[in-house]
Amino acid sequence: MTADDALLERVRDRLAADAAEPTPAIIADAIRVESRGMLGDTDLLAALRFLQTELIGAGKLEHLLAEPDIADILVVGPDHVWVDRGAGLQLTDVRFTGEAAVRRLAGRLALNAGKRLDDAQPWVDGQLSGVGRRGHTVRLHAVIPPVATDGTCISLRILRTATRNFDELVSLGAVPTEVVDVLRGILHARLAFLIVGGTGSGKTTLLGSLIGEMAHTERILCVEDALELDPPHPHVVRLVARTANVEGAGEVPVRALVRQALRMRPDRIVVGEVRGAEVIDLLTALNTGHDGCAGTLHANSTAEVPARMEALAALGGMERSALHSQLAAAVQVVLGVDRTPGGARGLAEIGMVARGADGLVRIRPIWLRGNGFTDGADGLNELIRKRSR
Repeated sequence: MTADDALLERVRDRLAADAAEPTPAIIADAIRVESRGMLGDTDLLAALRFLQTELIGAGKLEHLLAEPDIADILVVGPDHVWVDRGAGLQLTDVRFTGEAAVRRLAGRLALNAGKRLDDAQPWVDGQLSGVGRRGHTVRLHAVIPPVATDGTCISLRILRTATRNFDELVSLGAVPTEVVDVLRGILHARLAFLIVGGTGSGKTTLLGSLIGEMAHTERILCVEDALELDPPHPHVVRLVARTANVEGAGEVPVRALVRQALRMRPDRIVVGEVRGAEVIDLLTALNTGHDGCAGTLHANSTAEVPARMEALAALGGMERSALHSQLAAAVQVVLGVDRTPGGARGLAEIGMVARGADGLVRIRPIWLRGNGFTDGADGLNELIRKRSR
């Protein structure tokens, strides 16, 4: 880069004062004006390329967002950019010119998400538009110093729409053939189910494939906080939550959308991921005649579901005993997914909701990957037979 920093700063200031979208042509014109025609073609091209990474999209991260197998991009200061391609974190050769460049990128991405990021608000959580791969949502989180002591941290998660159908998951081994009839029986009997697993374990992918197996005469209302579900079903209505804008207005939470879905004549309601107090509205929906509803929940195993839902329900003011009563009446099956040691994602366990003599809900194992069906499988099969009549 032969153009001096002062020139580039003047160009950046000129573009910042211009309301127009900084296209390559507009950036090039600004460079010509501020350099007073003193730059040759080579220097002009170098300055243009540099400013494009500084002013447009995700800058130096743009080519990483374009890679189809990258799920996460993690930046820690100017010298450490990590990616996850499904087999753990890998350090890339991407480097920024300094901490100021990382902070400028974080601020630009925050504005794209309709948020503010500055000393008064040193972190941001939002969703991006106009960056990355077309058709995918990118979730942004960023923290700046002094809160982030190792330099500005940027976390980008690429949320792919879940489009694989059920037969594809079976052929890939993500759904073992021995449980195919059981899963289809759960859907046919209109049992309510939750899919649980850790981050990136395949919850949404499995949920989307199961929605595609639901009767095509049914109206499915899908509520999500980010657009991920795109199931192969002819009658799906999708509602997506919205975060507050930079002025703190305009928020539409998942909980409000669940209540709206109840008024839209659903046959089934599906919540993309239960993260907070909307668990109360979901359980209410499941207990008001909407059989066969579904959702996903962040939990490391099916056994953790009652405790996890207790914590979420507490956010909405629901007591423990009330939560267990609602859960026992509302949900019948829990499906657990995780990654295999080799990095593949798939169904790992099936559990059945059971309420003990103490009134508390526990998850009874029905099937475990590697071990097969347990003695509790007869209870699930009997429930499927009863509800299929």
